[in-house]
Amino acid sequence: METINDIIKLFAAFLVFAGSIIALISAVGLVRFQDVFLRIHAATKASTLAVLLTLLGVFIYFIFEQGYVSVRTLLALVFINITSPVGGHLISRAAYRTGAYMYQKHVTNEEEADLNKADLDDEAKRQIRVEKRAKRRKEVYSRLDDD
Repeated sequence: METINDIIKLFAAFLVFAGSIIALISAVGLVRFQDVFLRIHAATKASTLAVLLTLLGVFIYFIFEQGYVSVRTLLALVFINITSPVGGHLISRAAYRTGAYMYQKHVTNEEEADLNKADLDDEAKRQIRVEKRAKRRKEVYSRLDDD
């Protein structure tokens, strides 16, 4: 019976370790990725998967070591796995609507290049709209400062 408890504790430790490795990989992704959308993707994946593995390992450890079920850990698992993807989606949506920079991969195929050219034309139009909005805001705020 002691061997089974040791194996389960080792499994719980492995889950915590796997969660920490995924969080480390996500931290590297936050530093290395080029735009806000890729960075949000890395952060959201870490907060769902890494925290899930870590808290699951802690939950299993407390069941077999201390002998009780931690309701707080279960609630943390549920709420983090519900709110993290939603939060990441809302932040991505806000970044998209405000015209954040979007990384474009290098294209070698000519058909894809034509499609990307059309996207870049749309991107240029969107950038002009963003600049007009910024200029308009600057005018409005300068008038407010004068008052």
